[in-house]
Amino acid sequence: MNNLKKIVDILDADKKISHSDAVLLLENHNNNELREYIFEKANRIREQHFKKTVYIRGLIEFSNHCKNNCYYCGIRRDNKNVNRYRLTKEEIYACCDEGYKLGFRTFVMQGGEDMYFTDDLMCEIISNIKNQYPDCAITLSMGEKSYESYKRFFDSGATRYLLRHETYNKCHYNKLHPDNMSIENRIKCLQNLKEIGYQTGCGFMVGSPYQTYNEIAEDILFINDFKPHMIGIGPFIPHADTPFCDFKPGTVALTTFILALLRISNERALIPSTTALGSVSDRGRIEGLLAGANVVMPNLSPINYRKDYSLYNNKAYSGSESAEGKLILEKEVEKAGFKIVVDKGDY
Repeated sequence: MNNLKKIVDILDADKKISHSDAVLLLENHNNNELREYIFEKANRIREQHFKKTVYIRGLIEFSNHCKNNCYYCGIRRDNKNVNRYRLTKEEIYACCDEGYKLGFRTFVMQGGEDMYFTDDLMCEIISNIKNQYPDCAITLSMGEKSYESYKRFFDSGATRYLLRHETYNKCHYNKLHPDNMSIENRIKCLQNLKEIGYQTGCGFMVGSPYQTYNEIAEDILFINDFKPHMIGIGPFIPHADTPFCDFKPGTVALTTFILALLRISNERALIPSTTALGSVSDRGRIEGLLAGANVVMPNLSPINYRKDYSLYNNKAYSGSESAEGKLILEKEVEKAGFKIVVDKGDY
């Protein structure tokens, strides 16, 4: 056990952990003494920089159309059982208006890679939101784009971009994606985003098909080296209409263990406790906060569309209007000893 603690302390000292040491920690992620040690350290670091505060981001799922065919995703191109939708500009603006009144100061525009939303249209939407709410941050999560597209979005007012790399291991990446996608292009996109000046987020699914501790260790080392501003990880959850429908979901135990490790080695990162965590366990979102996360992303999308943005089965869905949902979330977070704050929460 002392050897495992020494490995964790290397992370705390901002030194590079080895791949074999990362695998060793992962193999022992169910060791209660190790978990207690890591979680205590992760929480101490999070409180040092953020105290007990939790930032909220207003999630706007503006389209479930996607040109890609990723094998794990419920809105993949070839899934014919999805009720497809696109929000109009007016619906997007209405989401922002409601969110602003509720105290949200970050809007997260998330959608599939939908070619209907051209660069011109996205720049118009981003500019209008920024002009209407100059004290708010706009985060985009729209997948892989060209350097020029990312730059146009940035110049229009978007300052953050979330792009999960999903897995740094090329062989594993190819098992999760069709041949027209590559880890090389995904990493190039992340590098472009950072170069342009975005607060950049990457991340991966825990327990995805064919994933081993070796791949997870590679992901941890990549993140520690890339030093993203945001880190999004959540458990893999299968979707019935995908090739991976029969695979088991990832666990809260392993996900929160990895989250704590990443908090220790990325002290100032903005790390959400994801919807996926809340979907595999009623206490999942709180467990994420207790492991070192400091962001939650309630849904501002129109209530009649939320079930159709189905990346995986059994997605956490309260059926509440945004105002009611925010009150429920605030009580849940406060009960766990944290406090939601009205703040952009920049890196």
